[in-house]
Amino acid sequence: MQLLTSRQMRDAERFAIENGHASGRTLMERAGCGVAEEIDRRWNRGSGTPPESGTGPDALVLCGPGNNGGDGFVVARLLRERGWPVRVQIYGDPDRMPPDAKTNLAAWEKVGKVERRGGADGHPVAVVRSGCTVIVDALFGTGLNRPLDGKLASYLEELRDRSPRAMVAVDLPSGLCSDSGRLMNSLPEFDLTITFHAPKLGHYLADGPATCGELHVHPIGLDVPTPGAASLADAPNLDLPASIRKLDGQHKYEHGHVLVVSGPAGKGGAARLAASGALRTGAGLVSVACPEAALAENAARLDAVMVRSFSGAAGLERILADARINALCAGPGLGTGDDARQLVHALLETGRPLVLDADALGAWSARPDALFGKLHQHVVLTPHHGEFARLFADIAARLGAAASAWPAYSKLDAVRDAVRRAGCTILLKGADTVVSSPSGAAFVHAAAYDRGAPWLATAGSGDVLSGMAAGLLARGFGECKAAATAAFLHVEAARSFGPGLVAEDISGALPAVFRRLGA
Repeated sequence: MQLLTSRQMRDAERFAIENGHASGRTLMERAGCGVAEEIDRRWNRGSGTPPESGTGPDALVLCGPGNNGGDGFVVARLLRERGWPVRVQIYGDPDRMPPDAKTNLAAWEKVGKVERRGGADGHPVAVVRSGCTVIVDALFGTGLNRPLDGKLASYLEELRDRSPRAMVAVDLPSGLCSDSGRLMNSLPEFDLTITFHAPKLGHYLADGPATCGELHVHPIGLDVPTPGAASLADAPNLDLPASIRKLDGQHKYEHGHVLVVSGPAGKGGAARLAASGALRTGAGLVSVACPEAALAENAARLDAVMVRSFSGAAGLERILADARINALCAGPGLGTGDDARQLVHALLETGRPLVLDADALGAWSARPDALFGKLHQHVVLTPHHGEFARLFADIAARLGAAASAWPAYSKLDAVRDAVRRAGCTILLKGADTVVSSPSGAAFVHAAAYDRGAPWLATAGSGDVLSGMAAGLLARGFGECKAAATAAFLHVEAARSFGPGLVAEDISGALPAVFRRLGA
């Protein structure tokens, strides 16, 4: 499933209209029908029969001056046909509506009233009788390109405070940026958002999941792939389970050999977590390379993972001479001094697939350009927001600044800008994880909606993730797909285990995930 920007969605609709696949009014009718059916199914159990006076569900539909408002008029008309008492309020000048929206307004006015410009300033009248079942926001959706009017935003919050049974957004809560998921105004939390054809980036990034409530995607007859669009990191898009399945008769070296580079004595726990992630994702062999003083500590804690010692960058280079080692991971517990930078340099010189995380990134925070000059296309960086800000200070500042125009600068924009600077794949962690590569491919993985995993907010979980990505690289995954698949499996493992999860549990939960996926 692709995640579209507002422009990409408009292009898809325009393509369908210009090629005679559907008219604009047909698309609007399909969208409104999907919303009305879903509302009736949830709150009237799809009876389609008029409720007894005063006992059935009722709806207030708020319509804006554009095509989102046109969808709203269709919703109102179809709910009324199903027996719902419906009130319609319009915001904006109906004479300036697009033709299709104006046609649907006229169709509604044949069967019901429109409360227009209820206040002196043109805002709807905030009069909602107690017990209103559903309030439908068809004000702006993806069409807004400026902050929502403050009085209108306050009106939406007042409606929420009156505690209707549900607030439903048509396409997108009005006031939420469809491309970034960022809010310029305070908005109430919606119970349900019904979007069309494909989700938008704003449904999954930043404030989107918390604002949208439950997300439902309704098809409207568009079959238009969008080159360059980001993809949702889920099982179908990642070709799971086929891509993670092992075949009969294969030797362990056919599944790759990961080398995880560890730090000094007493600091090896993070590297051991990464090694367990690499092994559980299917790497045939995993080794931990550590300074000689840390050898006994790591050997005592590891069984299936092999342990090798080295002294300095030259010693690590001797280990790297083994051509069977085809994927590398460094950072967890590595240290941030000059020794760490020399080790990272030795790993980069091999040109092999390499995951850099944690200390391997922090070691370059004072001179990030020196790191960027050494990176190559087979590297995956897996920073959290703090590490990202130390490497890409100006990009992070732009992402963290208050949104002043729409579409607002998004996390995906930030990662793509960072990829252009670094020249390698970047996975920026968070509840809305974003992965992008120099090829332009991009994945978004949000631990949201029915895939929330708050238990991952625990020490060491990111170390396991970096190891999982390295394990997939060893198995032959491309950099972007390895990172996105690791993010997906990471959350699946957390959801499989549930509350009480600590980092050590993540790898152990993967076999159950693989069985469920059919791998």
